[in-house]
Amino acid sequence: MKYIFSSFLILIAFLVNAQAVQYTTTADGKLKFKETALKTNPTNTNKTDSSAIIIFNVNKQYQKIEGFGFALTGGSAKLIDQLPTSKKNHILKEIFGKGKDNLGVSYIRISMGASDLDANVFSYDDLPYGQTDSLLKQFNLSEDTLHLIPMLKQAIVINPKLKIIASPWSPPIWMKTNGASMGGHLIKKYYATYANYFIKYIRAMKQKGIRIDAITIQNEPEHGGNNPSLLMDAKEQKEFVSNYIGPQFKAAHLNTEVILYDHNADHPNYPISILNDAKAKSFSSGSAFHLYLGSESALSEVHKAHPDKKILFTEQWTGAKGEFGGDLMWHLEHIVIGTINNWAAAVIEWNLASDATFNPHTPGGCTECKGALTIQGDSVSRNVSYYIIGQASKFISAGSMRVALQSNNAAIKTTGFVLQNGKRATLLVNTGLATKLKLIDGKKQINFEMPGQSASTIVW
Repeated sequence: MKYIFSSFLILIAFLVNAQAVQYTTTADGKLKFKETALKTNPTNTNKTDSSAIIIFNVNKQYQKIEGFGFALTGGSAKLIDQLPTSKKNHILKEIFGKGKDNLGVSYIRISMGASDLDANVFSYDDLPYGQTDSLLKQFNLSEDTLHLIPMLKQAIVINPKLKIIASPWSPPIWMKTNGASMGGHLIKKYYATYANYFIKYIRAMKQKGIRIDAITIQNEPEHGGNNPSLLMDAKEQKEFVSNYIGPQFKAAHLNTEVILYDHNADHPNYPISILNDAKAKSFSSGSAFHLYLGSESALSEVHKAHPDKKILFTEQWTGAKGEFGGDLMWHLEHIVIGTINNWAAAVIEWNLASDATFNPHTPGGCTECKGALTIQGDSVSRNVSYYIIGQASKFISAGSMRVALQSNNAAIKTTGFVLQNGKRATLLVNTGLATKLKLIDGKKQINFEMPGQSASTIVW
């Protein structure tokens, strides 16, 4: 026992004093954030070395990273809030804290009113059918006050720099052409009212101590089959931004960012067409994407057309029928590394928590969305999305700068960063067999190994 304890202390000392540390998660789930201490050595140009080579180029820099995280849906907040107080506090610290055993989530997405992962549909100005409220005299934060706002306030205490983006699934039904929670378009005469609805929301949340850093105009504006949902084509969104929400935000002296689109990567021309309008562009900070359709390369199309506007990745689900290894590898390759290498400044997965039967959800909402956490009664378990985001969020802080990397092995997908504290990091996915690698950073090199079908984050 004494020998084991001494060995443990030696290992801890080695990790603390290590010149580099590798954190590895494998597709078979046997390793999860496993720590391995590595040494840095002078660069070796030995041509007989068969290691794959990764070259880290600190001199070529791209976008600043704003954060990694999840959607904190109303359903997620309700499940967490119903835990015993000590366990609830522990889980919130684990997700939002920055310690060694915490996930370090730095960016979250919330819904304005209900998303389809709330137990029921609601807005902030619900009225009996046939009534209207163009002055928004009945506006209130409604069901958000029950669980979401208390959980947000606790998260912000843990991480005061937590960034929040808010997205509406639907306006109040009296503003819609079909008078229903699903589908329909925003009635033209309510454009100014709806812009004011955003302003009232941002101000009401500020009064609760919650800063809304950004809003998207509409979650999935080309999908009217969700409950709730709203259809909004690019011309409608351009007019709403140019003539209503943009000028009204400016008049209200709000600095909340306006983010366009918030839908699949198969239609990059949707945000491009809006940003091509000078007036709309002047009120827009960037665009947001999902990847249920299309390729992550579409994000670079938008960046190329408007390099002065940011790109965020705001949603991708892991499903009930998914398999840990397949989801881990695909999401890390395409959603994390893929979107970052195509200019995404933030990566947010859908969603933080569900129960064992993938509830709560609205009637007609997602029935198979698996949370990063499964919360059933007092029991909490961690699912694949926890490790997908954690492989980045635990080690790559908001404010880090993406830099160039080169790999001579097509099976190794990678992206690199200079961290805010001056350290460097690279996130790698090995889609092939077990591999020896050599990471070259100027006059330094780090030799390491990656198991087949695995991900590693290396910090030095």
